[in-house]
Amino acid sequence: MTSSPKNNISSEENVLNEHQPDCEKTEMDQLRDALKRTDKERFLVATSLYKIQQTLSKATITHQPSPDK
Repeated sequence: MTSSPKNNISSEENVLNEHQPDCEKTEMDQLRDALKRTDKERFLVATSLYKIQQTLSKATITHQPSPDK
């Protein structure tokens, strides 16, 4: 039961084509949900993301070596 590389490619293409409608459906669902949001909800999400970005931009990472025993 050996399969040629050409058969493998066509089966991979079939798998990709089967998943494509699922991705498109998910994307359309996300767009519909985004359109349902009010301006206030969008503003609150944007401000929370901005606050997180500001906090992370000010953060410093310090490393202290572990004490030798």
